[in-house]
Amino acid sequence: MKLTVFSSDGTTSSEQEFAGLPTFEGDKGLQAVKEVIVAINANNRQGTHSTKTRGEVRGGGKKPWRQKGTGRARAGSIRSPLWSGGGVVFGPKPRDYSKKINDKVKSLAFSRALFDRASAGEIAVIEQFSVPQPKTKLVDVIVGRIAPKGKILLVDAPHTAEHARAARNIERVSLQDASKLNTLDLAQYKKIIVSTKALDAILARVNGGKN
Repeated sequence: MKLTVFSSDGTTSSEQEFAGLPTFEGDKGLQAVKEVIVAINANNRQGTHSTKTRGEVRGGGKKPWRQKGTGRARAGSIRSPLWSGGGVVFGPKPRDYSKKINDKVKSLAFSRALFDRASAGEIAVIEQFSVPQPKTKLVDVIVGRIAPKGKILLVDAPHTAEHARAARNIERVSLQDASKLNTLDLAQYKKIIVSTKALDAILARVNGGKN
């Protein structure tokens, strides 16, 4: 499969063949992609949300008014779920949302997502991420030449401290190391720019089965 390879400054490009990229036919792996993305999002949830039942809300121990003769509806506690400031019925409680996905499914999903993005021309390769000076403006110019619009993911193996510091202030740009790249990363960005070093690491993961 061919990918577009840009120079370090993004001014020149050429098509190069990368034999290690995965290939798929039909719908194979699409269900795995869905399952892994759902699992990643679920595992990122903190699950710390909590509400109080009527037994946990403070106060309400005294009956608001006598049972009969007032003309009002009977009430036993001001902390009833029917009252403002009362308890919550079947409200959320802290829980664990995590889902387990086996390694074969993760590997299949990663390979399928990589294939889909590469075949759609949404993955670009840059020789290396380097700028004369660690300035955000210089990185923004280079990224703009390769992908003028949309959310961009820059992948290196790993990012240097200078480049990361220069790129992190660009609102539409995110950074990721090749070793930590996952299926969700491949799915959620409009354009993915990887260094040649990062692409070698990604292809080693794909062909080695470690994702």
